[in-house]
Amino acid sequence: MINEAVFILYEGLASAEEIDAAMKLGANHPIGPLALADMIGIDVCLYVMEILHTEFGDSKYRPCPLLKQMVYAGYLGRKSGKGFLITNELDRIHILHDLFWQLQKRQNYASF
Repeated sequence: MINEAVFILYEGLASAEEIDAAMKLGANHPIGPLALADMIGIDVCLYVMEILHTEFGDSKYRPCPLLKQMVYAGYLGRKSGKGFLITNELDRIHILHDLFWQLQKRQNYASF
């Protein structure tokens, strides 16, 4: 469910807060999937999805690209202090900017 929630965020269908609120109110979950991912660790979620995808070979277990981008940029949830649920919009803009530049750096290094 975490991966599906990340895909919804990645596709811009809803904000992290909206996704978590929908799951708490609509499915009666005590915590939303993105808050749970922040608690577990975004890197752990990515690792689990990669193992499931490799072992089962089913595309429904393909990790969302946003998971990979966040892990590569060091956004690991609680353990790094940066994750899906950011309290202020300016912080969210800075995080997206940082993610973009981290990806640019990785692509530039990969081309050598």
